[in-house]
Amino acid sequence: MPLNLASPGLVVREVDLTVGRIDPTADGIGAIVAPFAKGPVELPVLVESESDLLNNFGEPYSADKHYEHWMVASSYLAYGGSLRVVRADNTSLKNAFVGTASSIKIKNIEDYYNLGYDENTISNVTVVSQNPGSWANEMKVALIDGRADQILTGISTSGIAVGMGVTQSLTAVLPGAGSTSTISGELKGIITEIGSAQVSVKVLSFGTSNVDYQPSGVYAFSSSGSVAITTAGQSSSWGSAAYTAQADWFDSQSITLSNGSTIAWNTLADRPGTSSFAAARGSRFDELHIVVIDDKGSITGNSGSILEKHLNLSKAKDAEFSVGSSSYWRKYLASASSLIFGGSAPSGIVTTGYSSGYVLATGTSWDQNANSVIFSTTGNNVLTLSGGLNYNGLSTIGATGSLSSPLANLVSGYELFENTEEYEVDYILMGSAAYAKETAQAIANKIISIAELRKDSVAFVSPYRLGFLNDTAVGSVTINSPETITSNVISFYAPISSSSYAVFDSGYKYMYDKFADTFRYVPLNGDLAGLCARNDANNFPWFSPAGTARGAILNAVKLAYNPSKTQRDRLYSNRINPVIFAPGSGIVLFGDKTGLAKASAFDRINVRRLFIYLEDAISAAARDQLFEFNDATTRTNFVNIVEPFLRDVQAKRGVQDFRVICDETNNTAAIIDNNEFVADIFIKPNRSINYIGLSFIATRSGVSFEEIVGTV
Repeated sequence: MPLNLASPGLVVREVDLTVGRIDPTADGIGAIVAPFAKGPVELPVLVESESDLLNNFGEPYSADKHYEHWMVASSYLAYGGSLRVVRADNTSLKNAFVGTASSIKIKNIEDYYNLGYDENTISNVTVVSQNPGSWANEMKVALIDGRADQILTGISTSGIAVGMGVTQSLTAVLPGAGSTSTISGELKGIITEIGSAQVSVKVLSFGTSNVDYQPSGVYAFSSSGSVAITTAGQSSSWGSAAYTAQADWFDSQSITLSNGSTIAWNTLADRPGTSSFAAARGSRFDELHIVVIDDKGSITGNSGSILEKHLNLSKAKDAEFSVGSSSYWRKYLASASSLIFGGSAPSGIVTTGYSSGYVLATGTSWDQNANSVIFSTTGNNVLTLSGGLNYNGLSTIGATGSLSSPLANLVSGYELFENTEEYEVDYILMGSAAYAKETAQAIANKIISIAELRKDSVAFVSPYRLGFLNDTAVGSVTINSPETITSNVISFYAPISSSSYAVFDSGYKYMYDKFADTFRYVPLNGDLAGLCARNDANNFPWFSPAGTARGAILNAVKLAYNPSKTQRDRLYSNRINPVIFAPGSGIVLFGDKTGLAKASAFDRINVRRLFIYLEDAISAAARDQLFEFNDATTRTNFVNIVEPFLRDVQAKRGVQDFRVICDETNNTAAIIDNNEFVADIFIKPNRSINYIGLSFIATRSGVSFEEIVGTV
């Protein structure tokens, strides 16, 4: 190497020949799209348990056989995998909100940012649910700020108006460093609310001839007496008014629920005032508390449950708790709340300061930067959300059609998974099969096409419900005869795409729905995908997920269809994997075919998943060779990465044999000149046993086994 030294010296150089390795992954991530009752719309959310599914997307419902979607997802999660869940869109979905707007739709947090609501207020909307649906209707949102400090009672309010000034002579004791001092002056405030024989007053300052103190909670109007009233905008007194008693305004505030009970604000938070951020910039009264309440128990089942508390927020757009941690109420809710977005200041806000003398301050609106702003106030404001609509514009979840999504919206949801760079997915679940035959076939073909496009996932499909079950009346299900079901299942799968990236099952299981305290028939596609996820965790992808060792179906009481041996033969020859009840073994998957119609090693699940595993892992290692030179060093390095990995797979029974060719024989001069790099990897996969022959031979007593073994 050239040293480029002008005088004697030493050059140290490092050469890294350790670059590149294979890090195989098998995360067991499924994907499903469904019209859930709540949750982000068209945004994949990773859930890892049934409780995650419940918290994010609500519970299962009988309407529109919605429970099939939910319980397929729940069944998959029971096997230990995680699941990317997408709530399907619909043009009629609307969010619940408070305000004078006609309606509003915000699909998810990304939609909130795309609509520009992170930087701009939402006109005529105070708060809005974070996703559409009637789930948030009747949810209460309580806001409180420092609208007043004192309530003066027993006062004649004739001629008094909000915005008038209030003053009272007062002597105060001020704490000092190791001592106290007494000063006399005038307590100054503003009337913010008028009631029956009472007024609420916001204390603004305690002034002397040369000092103007900001109130800090020490100053209060005396327990009874008289105050001078000054008309807003005037420098002269309007008159004086006597009052009989005073009370603390914040301690008197509460949240009234629909059942008549109340929650005292002072049990939830300290009194709001002015944040240190605003005070440092000459602003006042920016602090705000927000509490979200399940008023009627429609979300948690317990009326009056406090769902979220967001304390000491600010009305100032630039406010921060600390550097990089926004306290601006709208920005904070967008990032910290899972239930609501902030829209704009509520109606009826009141000015709580004077620009000079008794001239009311202007420019006091919320949602501006803190720069010498005396923010106007809302006081104790309890809001009730409404206007949330489900699918097809229905306001009641139990209504027919409220939880059914058109085929086009389901397809749009699944298309989110076409991007392999954005979402890692191993299994694509069909979910519910409670559709017309042609609709179910269209969904099946769509998820298969996505799996084919991705090349790293497998689609799992169940036959349509009406091929098995006739729901003749509410709570009544009639099961077709086994022969009819066999014909219907074969007919259903016949036109569906031939693909090794698909797995077809034979039907429905019967399982308990704890939410409705009843039993339901649920498609098996979530279970078959779950078997693969469990197999990955306990074994390896190249092991078959079928049979009594690895194919046990969870949470199944019985099957809607338990095919006989003759019926299984018909199913299996038509690419369909039977799920059967085997006495002594339970309910098990009894086949491991893919949806490939032609004879091939790839017509078995374990072979298809072996190659997905190998291709994913080796492709990741191949990316490290991009932009390197296509020379002997690079090619040798690649072979030295791949061969140990394949030897390890071979030792774990994944392949019988392999060979890696990456040299000048397949990287010719033409290949190199075209900036390409070629590696040929030959694999002999191990095959799962699908057929067993046992021969039992009876012999005469005097015959030697050695004499007859060769003739059998």
